Amino acid sequence: MDRSMTTTDAKIETPSRTLTARRVLSWVLGLPPAYYVLAILIAVAPAVSATLINPNYWFVILKQSAPLGIAVLAQSLVMRVRSIDLSVSGVFAFSIYLASSGLLNSYPPFVTVLMPIVIGLAVGLINGALVAYVRASAVIATLSVSAILIGIVQFMSSGRAPGSTPSWLRVLTSGNIYGLSYSVIVWIGISVVVALAFRFLILGRYFRAVGDNPRAAEITGIPLARTIFVSHTLAGTLTGIAALVQVSALAVGTIKPGFDTFMNALAATILGGVTFGVDRGGVAGPFVAVVAFSFLFAMLTVFGIQEPGKLIVQGGIIALAAIIYGARVGRV
Repeated sequence: MDRSMTTTDAKIETPSRTLTARRVLSWVLGLPPAYYVLAILIAVAPAVSATLINPNYWFVILKQSAPLGIAVLAQSLVMRVRSIDLSVSGVFAFSIYLASSGLLNSYPPFVTVLMPIVIGLAVGLINGALVAYVRASAVIATLSVSAILIGIVQFMSSGRAPGSTPSWLRVLTSGNIYGLSYSVIVWIGISVVVALAFRFLILGRYFRAVGDNPRAAEITGIPLARTIFVSHTLAGTLTGIAALVQVSALAVGTIKPGFDTFMNALAATILGGVTFGVDRGGVAGPFVAVVAFSFLFAMLTVFGIQEPGKLIVQGGIIALAAIIYGARVGRV
């Protein structure tokens, strides 16, 4: 009798273990590509350079990633509602120029701090109005706004590089708590707030509904235009905060538009599991993607690969992520 019971228990336990293994495998395969990329990079890092596995170096990588990380959060907001924001470069260029040109030196410090955020908010409002209510193409509208901002910077600077950024503002990047930069703490704090908002606020439900099916969401009473408008407004504000962090990381200003900024933001958002209307990565996915990109670029620098090569690798990763998502959708 005992043998019979043991055999029966074994038969029941075996399918249970198989089911658990399948669930784990399904969960692993369902992770955004960013997790795979980061895992591979960490695995090969010791063979490339001992510096890459130094904990202090990881603090440096996180500090360098903070502006991009916040910009990726902004991009993920609009992509969740099937839109896009290409005005990141314009906001960065305009904010950096104003902070380093000396035009704000006669004003209290809080004006310099609020300036990038106000610019980002204004740009977000304009983008939201054009995309949500005028129904302009998100690509054309946001790219046009970025071009206008960059054009203003070029006109005001007459093509000459501005001066240095305020030294007191650099504490946002140089200051730290147990090695963790204040800018990274801001990035993590914003990520937590966004994650909680999507988890518990009705706004998160609206974003998911619009991303799944805009027409169905509108039919069920969800304010489609207002949701898209809010997404662009919030994205603009976050982009302004990212620009503030970027200003604090610079010693000298620049009038370069930073084309790679919005490219990296777009690439990291997609790699992190957020595409047009699809949100598989949540907030953690894009976060991991930003760290993976920064780690990858650091590794490419060790190999002596310059910007053209980095752009090629970046484009290849985006294409690979698109192929993976296409394959998953095909299976569904």
